[in-house]
Amino acid sequence: MNNKVVIIGCGNVGMSYAYALLNQRSNVQELVLIDLNKDRIIGEAMDLNHCLAFAPTRMQIKAGDYSDCRDAKIVCIAAGTNQNPGETRMDLIHKNSKIFESIVKEVMNSGFNGIFLVATNPLDIMTYLTWKYSGLPHNQIIGSGTSLDTARLRYIIGDRLKVNPKNIHAYVIGEHGDSEFVPWSNASVGLQNIKDFLNDEELNKIYIDVRDAAYDIIERKGATFYGIGMCLVRITNAILGDENSIITVSTYDKDNNIFIGLPAVINVNGVREKVYVNLNEEEEEKFQKSIDVIKDAIRKI
Repeated sequence: MNNKVVIIGCGNVGMSYAYALLNQRSNVQELVLIDLNKDRIIGEAMDLNHCLAFAPTRMQIKAGDYSDCRDAKIVCIAAGTNQNPGETRMDLIHKNSKIFESIVKEVMNSGFNGIFLVATNPLDIMTYLTWKYSGLPHNQIIGSGTSLDTARLRYIIGDRLKVNPKNIHAYVIGEHGDSEFVPWSNASVGLQNIKDFLNDEELNKIYIDVRDAAYDIIERKGATFYGIGMCLVRITNAILGDENSIITVSTYDKDNNIFIGLPAVINVNGVREKVYVNLNEEEEEKFQKSIDVIKDAIRKI
């Protein structure tokens, strides 16, 4: 396998990911776009190729089909029905589960044995279904998980405290959805506990802003896609660069037989291992609630 990335579903999310890949220095050698609207992706590939004179790295970009997945290192699925104003991510479950069954089977028929990167909501359910439909080892299945929620969290805290978000050490874990939560007992600014800077009321307000950010953005502009595009690039670079970086992705939880957002070590083989998170009693209850939400959704399909 070379460092080929295939994107299936080239709407707002897929193309934000593609454009972000082109603008960042990465190890991607070939980028292939697949979509039902073939004329559109030919145009998208042309448009991206015209950027190469000013891009930081050289890559081959083309419109393709499922046969291109055979030797891909990463296949990113961003296809599916979008979340509309007033809808939760879980409202999409029945529509997108059927779409995924067809997509994953087509990819596997090509002989693919790389890493699936899932971006479609409801994220944890679609990641689980990708694992089930593909038959691949669970370490080769990665959902974007709570990486975007964590990025939002760090931005909001950093903006509030006038500190670089890269120096905010806090995570959102659990379902990428309404039951997600922040284990504040593990959060710090540099090496200093976050409660030295913000009280419980302020922390709860930040959590609500993070949890409801997507609803607010969708209400205002119809969709959210730049943030997830950047998160997908971050995960891609961790894989192709064999970084062993810790990112909050949707990863397999053997005890509960689900995929859920947790910090995990990401390298060229996908998920190397989960990072243990020490939760207090209140946080354990919130995490169990998130597990139950995902399990219930899986039972429904």
